[in-house]
Amino acid sequence: MTNPYLLIAAGGTGGHMFPAQALAEAMLKKGWRVRLSTDARGARYTGGFPHSTEIVEVSSATFARGGLTAKALAGPRIAAGVVGMTAQFLRDRPDVVVGFGGYPSIPALSAAVMLRLPRMIHEQNGVLGRVNQLFATRVAHVACGVWPTDLPEGAHGIHTGNPVRAAVLERAAAPYIPPGDYPMSVLVMGGSQGARILSDVVPGAIAALPENLRQYIRVSHQAREEDAERVTAFYAEHGILAEVQPFFHDVPRRMSEAQLVISRSGASSVADISVIGRPSILIPFAAAAGDHQTANARGLVQAGAAIMIPEKALDVPALTEQIALVLTNPEAAQKMAHAALTVGAPDATERLVALVEQLAQKETP
Repeated sequence: MTNPYLLIAAGGTGGHMFPAQALAEAMLKKGWRVRLSTDARGARYTGGFPHSTEIVEVSSATFARGGLTAKALAGPRIAAGVVGMTAQFLRDRPDVVVGFGGYPSIPALSAAVMLRLPRMIHEQNGVLGRVNQLFATRVAHVACGVWPTDLPEGAHGIHTGNPVRAAVLERAAAPYIPPGDYPMSVLVMGGSQGARILSDVVPGAIAALPENLRQYIRVSHQAREEDAERVTAFYAEHGILAEVQPFFHDVPRRMSEAQLVISRSGASSVADISVIGRPSILIPFAAAAGDHQTANARGLVQAGAAIMIPEKALDVPALTEQIALVLTNPEAAQKMAHAALTVGAPDATERLVALVEQLAQKETP
């Protein structure tokens, strides 16, 4: 008897790829064969996937970006991807297909619908992404990372939480060292794509802190490649110890060592913060579709675990005030860390695994 076969479709950003990676890790441990369908952009985030994951790049495109020519070619590229994935499924039929969003998931989900394969999607945010909106009523379940999630009529939503990678689970509920008169770590994250506004505002906000506080701060700052040099130079000019990188491959370690996290409120970032349990200042991406990053942040804010600053209100004085508020109040910071854990769903992967296994036992209409 051959091992059951799971096809995971995801792409675009780490927000889609990281929970997909968590499911891949869990299903491989259960003896499943796992294949990831993505595109060249999504393939950049596959370094952490287990080596036994089969990775295939699929033809796809988006109508949302590029000029007229790119948009005109999007349809044929998607069609080519659907045809290719359908042929692949006819040769090697998956037991379950799970989409995690992003336009590279269109070909696999479309083929699964046409061939009536068991299928579901996972939505990381409180508002469905465009691709997941398209398929929400054409799958057995919509596994929701944030609850409640705004779903179309006829979609079957189940709250699973957002799966986190094994490296995050290893640091789950790691003991928190509250701020004090000793080296303190601040982790600055703009999501997998970086965030220019954080590079524009955070260094100045930290530099504006009183010297008796600033002298203890050590910064790990994720900045876009084009911003890294100026951010590094600014920290150095102001005598602030900082490591600036376009992407940190050891975010779980850095987060577990941090006294404060300053971050966008992408779904994966929020999940990591809540599972590890750290105080945070969240700046939702204002242009996010459906303002979903504000929805993502709401649970941590309502629990008293995070401070949310709308992007339009973010400036150096406002951020300096909030950083100082956390780092000069160790008891309050400790409470924020504990409150974050109440929002986390460290068993999200297990819940998602259970849905996959249930689907494998029955055909999806």
